[in-house]
Amino acid sequence: MLTTTEPPPDEICVGGIWRRGGGAVLSPYDPATGERITTVTGADTTDVDEAAAAAEHAAADPRWRGLLPHERARVLHRIADAVEREAATLAALQTRDTGKTLTETAALVASAVGTFRYTAAALETSDDALTTPRGPHLTMTVQEPYGVVGAITPWNSPIASDAQKLAPALAAGNAVLLKPAAWTPLVALALGRIVTQVLDAAGLPPGLLSVLPGDGRTVGDAVVRDPRVGMVSFTGGTDTGRGIAAIAAQKLMPVSLELGGKSPTIVFPDADLEHTVAGVLYGIFSSSGQSCVAGSRVFVAREIYDEVLDALDSATRALRVGPGTDPRTQVAPLVHHRHRDAVAAMVEQARADGARVVCGGRVPNDPDLAGGAYYLPTILDGLGPDAAICRQEVFGPVAVVLPFDGEDDLVAQANSTVYGLAAGIWTADHRRAWRVARRVLAGTVWINTYKQFSIATPFGGMGESGLGTEKGRPGIRTYSRTRSVFWGMAEEPLAWAGWSGGGR
Repeated sequence: MLTTTEPPPDEICVGGIWRRGGGAVLSPYDPATGERITTVTGADTTDVDEAAAAAEHAAADPRWRGLLPHERARVLHRIADAVEREAATLAALQTRDTGKTLTETAALVASAVGTFRYTAAALETSDDALTTPRGPHLTMTVQEPYGVVGAITPWNSPIASDAQKLAPALAAGNAVLLKPAAWTPLVALALGRIVTQVLDAAGLPPGLLSVLPGDGRTVGDAVVRDPRVGMVSFTGGTDTGRGIAAIAAQKLMPVSLELGGKSPTIVFPDADLEHTVAGVLYGIFSSSGQSCVAGSRVFVAREIYDEVLDALDSATRALRVGPGTDPRTQVAPLVHHRHRDAVAAMVEQARADGARVVCGGRVPNDPDLAGGAYYLPTILDGLGPDAAICRQEVFGPVAVVLPFDGEDDLVAQANSTVYGLAAGIWTADHRRAWRVARRVLAGTVWINTYKQFSIATPFGGMGESGLGTEKGRPGIRTYSRTRSVFWGMAEEPLAWAGWSGGGR
């Protein structure tokens, strides 16, 4: 059993068998201290080939393919129960692996549990459809699995992202090749052990799940290109997603891509200031800004600009930066020193472009934090919407505040990026909220709140923020394909090629 002081052994899951991988050694370390946690020998292309072969065999095995929906739902419920029993251990492991606060990692584990349970419940009540007949036949549609699904997950919220792909893919009857990020493989491996134990105990074929950590350019590429993989779900950067889409186009393979964002948070003059400040700060500084939906562009009506900026400045300076294990911490370290340095470089470039650093904009000088990948929560202003940092995803605790004059100006600025993942609107005017929510290009819009999620509510992006849908019933359908069946009911043969009612 896992413990917070003993991370998983140096094994990965290949075709349902736990063993050492054949790839490069991964050395995940604690972002709060810079100390190495353990080593994991990642997968290589041979491991991917073996895993894909086992997955193809498992997906076709009658013990799995022949299960009725309620029987697969029972398996998902057992996985949820097993994850819940290990919740404290998994949260502590994820805090060590990613640097996140224990409050957040506990919530992510709970989210994973909820994902398996919701998916199981939805599966229990998922109906195929009898379509409206337009002739002498009965017509219906049925959902079928792709067979083998590649699931590639990011480093910022591992266990929740893993569950959001794994649960619906299994619910649809697929086998899964799970490729977690090389920086944060430990929680995916721990989840994989739990899932494979449940699958084995249920007498299901080995190979339904492989966990293949490693470099995306090697392991991820091999998963996407493998001819046995019939569908790929990816969460991560837009450039990588574009590359996956290009490979998928050659294979004529469907993909689901949850990609980057540069989400606007919009503050109108009638907004409740206390609620707004709390929501804006949570939207950008929770998860240390390492979220695809982070509200990194804060648009404030010009007539209240100075008041809101001062309030944001004061509240940001009061945020506590520290290790995720400290219950007082609000802003934890970034996932890796290399990522922290990339964020710092973007802030320095913004400064060179004319940005004013309202607060933050540097590594903290607290000697107790010297070994970690920390960066102070940062607010910038003095830039226009065309500045690089207003268009590029920083993926760190950096907000840019910009003024706007009226709804038309606001919408033009908010829609001035290639992204369209999320947006937040703060106003007391429900009519205005509705108008702006429909005009801003974003897959998810929050009104007088931010960064709230439900596994029952579909999630997806517009533009270069991605393709496809996760969560909700549509998210489950993402992992299956539709087959149509026509059942002839006519009393007479088809009137064709000399045939008519009574014969030739």
